[in-house]
Amino acid sequence: MGISIAIDGPAGAGKSTIAKQAASEIGFIYVDTGAMYRAIGLYFLRKDCWEEEEIIKECHSNHISVTIKYKGQIQQVLLNGENVSELIRTEEVGKITSFVSKIGAVRELLLELQRGLAKEHNVIMDGRDIGTTVLPNAQVKIYLTASSKERAKRRYKELKEKGIACNLEKIEKDIIARDEQDINREISPLRQASDAILIDTSFMGKDEVVEKVISLYIEYTR
Repeated sequence: MGISIAIDGPAGAGKSTIAKQAASEIGFIYVDTGAMYRAIGLYFLRKDCWEEEEIIKECHSNHISVTIKYKGQIQQVLLNGENVSELIRTEEVGKITSFVSKIGAVRELLLELQRGLAKEHNVIMDGRDIGTTVLPNAQVKIYLTASSKERAKRRYKELKEKGIACNLEKIEKDIIARDEQDINREISPLRQASDAILIDTSFMGKDEVVEKVISLYIEYTR
């Protein structure tokens, strides 16, 4: 049984960036749950399957396996043994992923796969419901957040650096709407686990947050 670190929090809080760096520094596997959902999306895109009943049937068929592996520091997302890391970042895959991720059977399938990874390896996993649903027995639980204004600024800077035209106010409105949607969704809503440590990153640098996460892990191992 591996050691699990669960990091939850709202969109734009920097969960993936922090989890990835912390995992690298302590030698854990970073489980990118978003990439796993995209791999499922790719599976159904290839089948041109948008019917909920068909998707549920496939999820119960044992035809789908998604896992995360690392070659050096490079993450590989495997769909039925095929490395699909470069294929899951397209707009098309994003669109179908958004659709299939709302289906209970898809979430149940990935829940099983994610728990399987946590049993076999030391993992850091981030998402919206890791500490509450996916890994309720994780040894270290963290709820990472920041003000909507700060999260919007970070997203704005990221888009500007990529040369994408954007509006700061609109980004913040979208983030607030996303928070509302995540908090009120029917399946596994976003919430802080009762035993999770709250880290507000609004006025913290990336390295400072990573250091805090690692210190909580070290504290657990003492």
